[in-house]
Amino acid sequence: MSIENVSTNKIFGGWHKQYSHTSKTLNCNMQFAIYLPPQVAKGVKVPVLYWLSGLTCTDENFMQKAGAMRMAAELGMAIVAPDTSPRGDDVADDEGYDLGKGAGFYVNATQAPWNTHYQMYDYIVNELPELIEATFPVSNKRAISGHSMGGHGALVIGMHNPDRYTSMSAFSPITNPVNVPWGQKAFTAYLGSDKATWQQYDASELMRKATTFVPVKVDQGGADNFLAEQLTPEVLEQAAKASNYPLELNIHEGYDHSYYFISSFIDEHLRFHAEHLAK
Repeated sequence: MSIENVSTNKIFGGWHKQYSHTSKTLNCNMQFAIYLPPQVAKGVKVPVLYWLSGLTCTDENFMQKAGAMRMAAELGMAIVAPDTSPRGDDVADDEGYDLGKGAGFYVNATQAPWNTHYQMYDYIVNELPELIEATFPVSNKRAISGHSMGGHGALVIGMHNPDRYTSMSAFSPITNPVNVPWGQKAFTAYLGSDKATWQQYDASELMRKATTFVPVKVDQGGADNFLAEQLTPEVLEQAAKASNYPLELNIHEGYDHSYYFISSFIDEHLRFHAEHLAK
């Protein structure tokens, strides 16, 4: 696997780097960012937190706005932030911000024209970690987190792969996409009209039926303008009660859907993951 360094910045004794590579899974060129903490300079292989961003975002939003790298440096944790969808002139797209480029929803599309490139689930679970672990001084200990659409992806991927991730967390996740407009639009396009196939990518449905538990932390802003129509954290809470899933769900009054919210609580999430990565 060949990758190309796009940019490099030193920060908090470590390095933030952007890379591009040709993805066999997505059939296009992809970009990701990685933060390598200062411990790697001492020969330490560090664990990795995979961060999945939300609608319209790229690898840059989290790295530039979340303020996560100071704590990651302290904890000795790498952070990998992939893009949110395939990119390129021949990649299918839509006029809406909530479908197509920037809106991959972390699923494996089965419907044309999306299925040619939109295999984001396999990219995040398999190809990207394989590339990261073969290229950088990291261990095979992984955690996963994300925001909004990325929170949906983190919860779904974490619950489907309890042997691959020590912990999962989310900010403002789309918890029940089969029943909200964002999810219904994306799933109809990517997966087709058979709603039974949608449930494999619905965090609430997976949590309701779960028998194997991955430690999970979810934070939601109480003043989020997407709260009632798109995010529905109460559905996830009900699902956790049904299966006795050990969900930690926190509602923070006055906070919205932005990176102001994420940056306010990102340190708590990193400490949460560090605790489980150390076990």
